Amino acid sequence: MPADMNDYFKKKKPGNTSQNNNSSNSNNGGGFNMNNPFDNNGGMGRAMPWIIGLVIAGTAFFALKPFTIINSGEVGIKVKTGKFDQEPLGAGLHFYIPVFEKIIPVNTRIRLITYSNVSTGELGDSYRGFEGGLRRNPAISVLDKRGLTVNIDIAVQYRLKAKSAPATIEKWGSSWEEKIINSKVREVVRDVVGQYTAEQLPEMRNQIAAAIETKVKESVDELPNRPVALSSVELRTINLPPKIKDQIERVQIAKQDVTIAEQQKEKAKQQAQKAAEIAKGVAERNRIEAQGEADKIRIEAEEQAKANKLISDSLTQDLIQLEQIKTQAKFNEALKVNTNAQIFLTPGGAVPNIWVDTKNKAKEGVIRSEVVSQ
Repeated sequence: MPADMNDYFKKKKPGNTSQNNNSSNSNNGGGFNMNNPFDNNGGMGRAMPWIIGLVIAGTAFFALKPFTIINSGEVGIKVKTGKFDQEPLGAGLHFYIPVFEKIIPVNTRIRLITYSNVSTGELGDSYRGFEGGLRRNPAISVLDKRGLTVNIDIAVQYRLKAKSAPATIEKWGSSWEEKIINSKVREVVRDVVGQYTAEQLPEMRNQIAAAIETKVKESVDELPNRPVALSSVELRTINLPPKIKDQIERVQIAKQDVTIAEQQKEKAKQQAQKAAEIAKGVAERNRIEAQGEADKIRIEAEEQAKANKLISDSLTQDLIQLEQIKTQAKFNEALKVNTNAQIFLTPGGAVPNIWVDTKNKAKEGVIRSEVVSQ
């Protein structure tokens, strides 16, 4: 057996027939026989070009990667020798010819772009590297009606329409958001806010937000083929200059003081009205009571007058004389007890009879009289 492979192959050359014969004889004699695996006469030699071709093809396939995967929420845009295919590719595996073709994946999910100076964490889904779902821009600086600088925070939700995505990317390029959304939003915000003074912005916030959303949608929808669908345009914050903010706060405090004073005035008015109603009720009650008392007296007087009239109508001259006789009889009975008394009788009964007690000199001048009913 040769010491190495070089010696073996030298012995296997056509010119070295003697050695080949000797080897053949030795092999036939039961010795060890080794064939060249790369000999064209063997099976491995004939298959080797195919193996090498397959290895080169596999290496080129994975190096050039002539396929891509489109995920859900995306569309693929195939570009053939620089020309955009207007039919978007759906989710799945798609092949293309390297060098001559390429497929651009485009995100068609709902996206959000914010305009704010507030620093937050990293935004966007960067799994593609080509497009993210979230973008942040600086707050929109606007001049109000008097030329004062106001910063407006806005958030816009939108998405790229899948059907027209190839035409949109072909026309606007990969920076379509900056050209379509960003430019339109800034233009509309400056136009709307510039119609008001800084002091009016907080009070007119709802009207301004509605006007901005309406005009941004109209401006985007006016573009050919309507490449973008807007979901919402939200006015988040109106950042006023410090001096204007302080002035508005002072005005608000003054308004609150006026409101408190008005409330106190209204409360005092209500209390006064309540007290007046109570007094009015008391007065009405007293009037009713007095009226009732007066009515009582009047009724009693009327009844007494009626009684007196009945009595007066019932009196006659004979009755009066009879009563006078009864009175004189009473005097006569009294004289039996007080013999010193003097009685002056008046005829006709028009003047009362006079009783004079003369028994006690200290009581002289005291006159008792009794009126006899006429």
